Amino acid sequence: MTQPVPIRRVPAALRPVRVLDAFCCIGGATKGYQSLGWHVTGVDIIPQPDYCGDTFHQGDAIEFIRAHGHEFDFIHASPPCQGEGAPTKGTNARRNAAIGRTYPRLITPTRAALEATGRPYVIENVAGSEVRKDVRLCGEMFGLAVLMHRYFELGRWTTLQPAHPKHRGRVRGWRHGAYHDGPYVAAYGKGGGKATVDEIRAAKGIDWSTDHLRLREALPPAYTTWIGRALLTHHLTVGLGVAA
Repeated sequence: MTQPVPIRRVPAALRPVRVLDAFCCIGGATKGYQSLGWHVTGVDIIPQPDYCGDTFHQGDAIEFIRAHGHEFDFIHASPPCQGEGAPTKGTNARRNAAIGRTYPRLITPTRAALEATGRPYVIENVAGSEVRKDVRLCGEMFGLAVLMHRYFELGRWTTLQPAHPKHRGRVRGWRHGAYHDGPYVAAYGKGGGKATVDEIRAAKGIDWSTDHLRLREALPPAYTTWIGRALLTHHLTVGLGVAA
């Protein structure tokens, strides 16, 4: 009689870090964590056929965090930024009000859901948003051809702000009727010398999508590779046992 094969469970210390990428889009943040050998699950309210992660769930990201966030070792959240930036709150506020245009403001409920999980997390967003500005990253820190300053609120862990090198020049494109050359592409909007699909792919280090809008929205993977390494350094320092 054949004896049953015993189940061999992988010790927690040897399995990959399990990451949840909330509001994942095509997975710019996901790819950075995957570069560390981590397993990444993405969740987004709309279909993301170009998503590059290990697993994808379509649905409300905040509800998913509430229901499943505790199952992950680390959670990355990038709530929609359209309602957070300075133009929406300032320059364009009156025009948006006149035409009834509104944007979701999801940082506060996202933070509450993340805190309830008891897991370490990061919330990423733009200048002018309500995220706590614990860390600012810029493409120049990684030698990228895009600036894209982004801010990161760190929950249940800490790290030091890295040095912000001086920009090497201007963002290439038209400004107020004059064309300016420079080492960086304008990876936002269209027209006026804004970056093409190929330029954004090259500038951000994203080679798995050709969707212009999603490419504009995506984080360069280098940002979250840095975040992941900083998280590992923190856990090794304080002895919380997150596996590399």
